[in-house]
Amino acid sequence: MEPNEDLWELRLYIAGKTAKSVTALANLKRYCEEHLKGRYVIEVIDLLVNPQLAEGDQILAIPTLVKKVPEPIRKIIGDLSNEEKVLVGLDIRPARK
Repeated sequence: MEPNEDLWELRLYIAGKTAKSVTALANLKRYCEEHLKGRYVIEVIDLLVNPQLAEGDQILAIPTLVKKVPEPIRKIIGDLSNEEKVLVGLDIRPARK
């Protein structure tokens, strides 16, 4: 396996510190720590600060999570509160407990 193949690159688009944005980031961090510990990078992009960045990933709703790596690229819209939907959407196999 390639060294970088294990690293998950996730990008969360938000618009300010709204309740949904804060919840989405907290949920994302929790899932990553539980299922991808030490193998992920989260980039948070605030579209109030950098609105031009929405175009690159064709962001139409906020918050939106974009999985860049590993491919295929996937998008999940919302506060990420449904863990099962997020894990399936990102193609993360739940960690064995």
